[in-house]
Amino acid sequence: MSIVCYAQRLLNPFRGVVNVIRYQAAEAVTLDGVHWDIYVANEALRAGLKGKAQISDIRYGNWSEAEGLRRGPIYPSDDFKRMEVQGQIVYDYLREHHRDVPFAFVDRHELWLLDEEQRPLALIHSVLTEEETLQEVPLHWRAGFAAEEHFRSAASGGDNSAICLGNYINRRAGGWQWIARDGKGGGMGLAGGRGAASGRVFEAGLFPVRFLFRDRHEAPYRQLVADYLEWQAPWLLLLDTLSTEIRRELEVLARRRAAEMVRQHRLYPAHADPAQLRAAQVEMVLREKQPDAKDKPNPGLSPYYIELNPAGGEYT
Repeated sequence: MSIVCYAQRLLNPFRGVVNVIRYQAAEAVTLDGVHWDIYVANEALRAGLKGKAQISDIRYGNWSEAEGLRRGPIYPSDDFKRMEVQGQIVYDYLREHHRDVPFAFVDRHELWLLDEEQRPLALIHSVLTEEETLQEVPLHWRAGFAAEEHFRSAASGGDNSAICLGNYINRRAGGWQWIARDGKGGGMGLAGGRGAASGRVFEAGLFPVRFLFRDRHEAPYRQLVADYLEWQAPWLLLLDTLSTEIRRELEVLARRRAAEMVRQHRLYPAHADPAQLRAAQVEMVLREKQPDAKDKPNPGLSPYYIELNPAGGEYT
């Protein structure tokens, strides 16, 4: 079995990507292109079990180029020796190829809420294989806990902007569909959805590049959606499907939130105007010289990924 490198989006809400180096049951993962966590699963525990079984990962260690490797606990057992070999292979590959990020996205099986006309409305989940689409997933869209605390839009009046947006999107949902995306931006509906037939072909233009359309909403929700997508700009720049025009627009918006832009930039697949990033980096250097002006840790990732986040304590 060879080493596989890939990226996957963190969704519902979209708040980043995870890049993975995997060999057998061992994998190294990063959320920022700098700090990596290496895990190995004891697949021997699955022996004799029917169906899919969840097993816990063991931390091999965490690594960054600046700080080197910090090892996890060592367990003297035959199983651990086998897992140690797999972890070492991933670690050796990581040291040689950590600058190759971002990797290509492989989570092409997507779960979409559909609108009243059975068009893609909001992306809520994605997986690597069709088999994974059989898992139960919450069928509602979330703006996220971080948005509930930090996102503000005048379009929501006196209500919480994130909750208002989430309620609106879920009210508009007229069904849901797993869709296998193709290399040209379109896709085909898979079995098990509600509202769209299995085998239905979805043209590329039906999918919002930012996972929500800005222009298919009545006031005041049109502005509310637009404001939310502006707030998401530092994360949206992680996508590899953006046109140069959209990327340039998002870079200007992300520049207003320098800390997030600098935190994510190593995983950006392209730059339309590198001057925006340079300006953000200069701003952060100046902030470092003024301790009282430093950003608080950004609440950006779901509880499942808290352990993977080098800054710690982030959530959606």
